[in-house]
Amino acid sequence: MVSSDQYDNPSEERRKHPRLQNNVPIKIISDEGDIVTETANISRSGIYCKVDTFLNPMTKLRIDLLIPMRKNGKSTTKKISCEGAVVRTEQIPGQEEAYNVAIFFQDISKRDAAHIADYVDSFLESD
Repeated sequence: MVSSDQYDNPSEERRKHPRLQNNVPIKIISDEGDIVTETANISRSGIYCKVDTFLNPMTKLRIDLLIPMRKNGKSTTKKISCEGAVVRTEQIPGQEEAYNVAIFFQDISKRDAAHIADYVDSFLESD
């Protein structure tokens, strides 16, 4: 059930997981080929990115993310692989073959989802 508070303030974030406006390197693997790009934003439940290939909504994809982390005071990268589905594709006005794509993570381990949540939270807590 949705609370009436959400309708009183339409600009209020209704997403279950906070999003971070940050660039994380990703590789999208589909039947049509691989796409290397970076996120425009990321959350525990999905990513939003720019691609140069139209991806049909509901297309299932394999996604590799390279999440920067700090371990014992040193910078490192955690590779996370998961499956997702395209939930929205929007052509970028004035640009041929350029699309903003929202991808929802469908098959991701709880541990990897927690790594992403920790990454997002580490930036949001420092604001």
